[in-house]
Amino acid sequence: MKSTGFYGQAVTQYLHLEHQPSSLITRSLRNAEIAVTEVLDDTPVEGPSGEMDLQDAYVVGLKLYDYPNAERWERGKPAAKTDIRAGATHLYDMKKNPRFIINQPLHFLNFYLPRSALDGIAEQAGAPRVGELPSQLGGGHDDAVVRHIGGALLPALRRPAETNHLFIDHMMLAFTTHIAQTYGGLRWGVRVPRGGLAPWQVKRACERLDSDLGGTLSLQQVAAEFGLSVSYFSRAFRASTGLPPHQWLLRQRVKAAQQLMTVHDLSLAEIALSAGFANQSHFTRVFSAAVGVSPAAWRRELSGVSENET
Repeated sequence: MKSTGFYGQAVTQYLHLEHQPSSLITRSLRNAEIAVTEVLDDTPVEGPSGEMDLQDAYVVGLKLYDYPNAERWERGKPAAKTDIRAGATHLYDMKKNPRFIINQPLHFLNFYLPRSALDGIAEQAGAPRVGELPSQLGGGHDDAVVRHIGGALLPALRRPAETNHLFIDHMMLAFTTHIAQTYGGLRWGVRVPRGGLAPWQVKRACERLDSDLGGTLSLQQVAAEFGLSVSYFSRAFRASTGLPPHQWLLRQRVKAAQQLMTVHDLSLAEIALSAGFANQSHFTRVFSAAVGVSPAAWRRELSGVSENET
């Protein structure tokens, strides 16, 4: 049976891959599945790709390898031959059943973007429905925003256990908004909040996030508690706290870890899990980036201060 999206097993079958690639999925817009998949195969099965499940959706590809003389077919007919360059963004309409001749190593990110997600972002923006996206982007385009989002998502794709849902929601919301604005002509009709959330909303939102340091909550779940759209809540929360929700949560994890490190009989591994990190190495990377020293060094320094005070 064919998948309703284009990620995971659907990509495996389409490209005749030996192993299923890593995908990240969010459902923060109308419960539409927006997904990103990393494909890396230096010895692919050569020949024509499979067929996409025809649906009202787009695949946005960020190419990470050069792929000279790439041959693309649409609706069963030759469409183009293109020299694909690493860093280029390509957009394909799944309704046209794009297929490719595979004869070179593959490395790219595929973003699956259904029409329902574009409709969802237009609804939240108070704007008319986004029209068809331009098919000429199948030939390649330099898009710095897509490159930045793709680069930020690569570590999450390779270490999904260390990635919280708020970060995935935030990046995929930014991706969908960018595509809708840049290629679909979306213009926001809803005023972007300047004053942020009401004080009671800030307090409740922070308490809600703080109660889930492991990051299992989605932006949609938190925003729904206030009857707000995901995009409005994200902007208002940042206006109120100075940080987007996923970065605020990381800061709270670091603070929780610092408090726990005052308890000397807890190991760093135990502290990492208690503060919501996936493991000790994840804790070390995030803590070092935020504080400037490793957790072990910070704890030694803290112990030295305590001894001197006594």
